Amino acid sequence: MTAADNDLMMLSQYGQILDGYKEALNQTILTISPESWHPMLTSILPAHWQEWLLPLAGGPFFLLFLAEWFYQSKRGNGQSFSWRRAMTNFSLGGSYLGFELVVQALIVVPICLWLYQYRLFTIEVTWLTAIPIFIAVEFSYYWFHRASHRMNWFWSAHVLHHSDDNMNLSTAMRQSLLYSVTGWWLFFVPLMLLGVHPVWVFFFYALDLIYQFFIHTETVGKFPKWVEYIFDTPSNHRAHHGTNDEYIDQNYGGVLIIFDRWFGTYVEEDTINNPVQYGAVGEASHDNIIGLIFGVFYRMWQRVFRAKGFKQKLKVLFRPPSAA
Repeated sequence: MTAADNDLMMLSQYGQILDGYKEALNQTILTISPESWHPMLTSILPAHWQEWLLPLAGGPFFLLFLAEWFYQSKRGNGQSFSWRRAMTNFSLGGSYLGFELVVQALIVVPICLWLYQYRLFTIEVTWLTAIPIFIAVEFSYYWFHRASHRMNWFWSAHVLHHSDDNMNLSTAMRQSLLYSVTGWWLFFVPLMLLGVHPVWVFFFYALDLIYQFFIHTETVGKFPKWVEYIFDTPSNHRAHHGTNDEYIDQNYGGVLIIFDRWFGTYVEEDTINNPVQYGAVGEASHDNIIGLIFGVFYRMWQRVFRAKGFKQKLKVLFRPPSAA
């Protein structure tokens, strides 16, 4: 038996254990729900344990946010925290996660599994392939994130995340359910066609997002230079959230910052001469959840309908937000 075979066997054993936990979670939800809901719930509850990773992180994220708030308040830096903003951000995160579960179960996963039939290869996930696959997912995320800043269609969902004029761990939860509508997953389809199973692609993407929760903070300053050079750190990500001219549309990486360095979209945070001003250019920072989710999306479609001719309508959807 080869080392690769051993890796696959170990992963299979872990998978069986985690599948048991997934079944237990699904059954618990069905048990506490009205029986009339069971047909609907059965159709949307995760079919793979990997799909539970991100929703289960919500509880620990909230506790870590409270710890950050307590720590910063003790240091006299609690001015960037408020219960109203925190509840807004976690409510947005909850609606995003819930909607993602439903859309993934009913639409995205079936489409991706259908596309996976036409893959060029079959790339198994082993202890040896996990890191290269994760880096490939991170590369796909870079281009998804970059498109989310450079095209109105994707920005209409992503703008919500940037609309907080403070920076703390709750900001990471400020996510839009419109991501599923605008099609974030399209950027990861090439990996599936190469041969990575869609469920594993979504698993590594969830790991990428979980990491990013921890870089939405002012509690941590700068890490050693080699860390700042390779990884997206709190410092690098604070710059990404800046409305200062020098910071706009920079630092798109999720876990790694090396692709920004390669493709010319890296900027270093300058806390002395150019402190970050948080927010989204042209958008007020507020707590109206409906307005936050649908405001920019609605105004984009207004411009589409006003535009004359099909070509001009497409331009509205896919030109940069700064040209709107």
